[in-house]
Amino acid sequence: MTRSDATGLRAAVGAYAELLRVPNLFTAPPDVIVGAALAAAAGATVPLGATAGLAVASALLYAGGTTLNDYFDAAVDAAERPERPIPSGRVSRAAALGVGLSLLGGGVAVAAAAGGARGGLVAAALAAAVVLYDAGLKGSAPGFLTMGSTRGLNVFLGTTAAGLAPSVAPAWLFAVPVVVAGYIAAVTSMAADEATGGDRRAIALAGAAAVAAGVVAPALVWAVGPGAVAVGASGLAAVGFLAWTGGALRAAYRDPTPETVGPAVGTCVLGLVALDAAFAAVAGAEWAAVALAFLLPAVGLSRAFDVS
Repeated sequence: MTRSDATGLRAAVGAYAELLRVPNLFTAPPDVIVGAALAAAAGATVPLGATAGLAVASALLYAGGTTLNDYFDAAVDAAERPERPIPSGRVSRAAALGVGLSLLGGGVAVAAAAGGARGGLVAAALAAAVVLYDAGLKGSAPGFLTMGSTRGLNVFLGTTAAGLAPSVAPAWLFAVPVVVAGYIAAVTSMAADEATGGDRRAIALAGAAAVAAGVVAPALVWAVGPGAVAVGASGLAAVGFLAWTGGALRAAYRDPTPETVGPAVGTCVLGLVALDAAFAAVAGAEWAAVALAFLLPAVGLSRAFDVS
């Protein structure tokens, strides 16, 4: 391979890494870990292999969603973000469509292999929600809720590792995907105007959702009662989540410009890993540690690639 070939290959890899929003991919598996932890806390046996497979599936589904997002947003990005891979010409729109659909299909297939029929069905519902959001609901209240639902479904996907039927799951288990979905819906609402400015009401809503989620997580862990160490781990993760996202949200609220709102959106997306860790402690501190481990590559890669 010549030097020019190597340079071209690096440029192509970099362009697709931007398209997939590589840092964000590490925020998807922790959702699945939370779901598996919820199943374990409910008394189900959670196979490690199935959980790992579903975590991979969730990353594939997320990558498909971000790729299709840029496919459908190509005209808007040409005006607002001409440096993005498609408007800059580094990735063709047709290639993005093919890659996005392949990733979604691969995610559903891997989920079915790891989580059985129930895992495949949840993944298919998640993929459908992704397409609905990217293709037509973006920027609307139904769109914000749809994007939130993808994260809630991602949490629920993790429960399929144990083959836990919804009919026998405890009521508190369903509260977690709902809280996660609400938080992401609020963050998505804030992100709607990140390229042109910001809406203080949307920023305040995202802040309120973050506070609610950060309070609910350790409260739920305490109520389920896995032990003092697990409750402490949940509390520490929740405090870290609130401190990290709170700083970015306060800056965005004070001065709602693209320079503050964009980073706040990125922080809230990455911060979901810490929130997931706070919820995952419901099955023990070790579950929280596994979820939190994904924060290192996510934050590290965010220094080189955009999150939002």
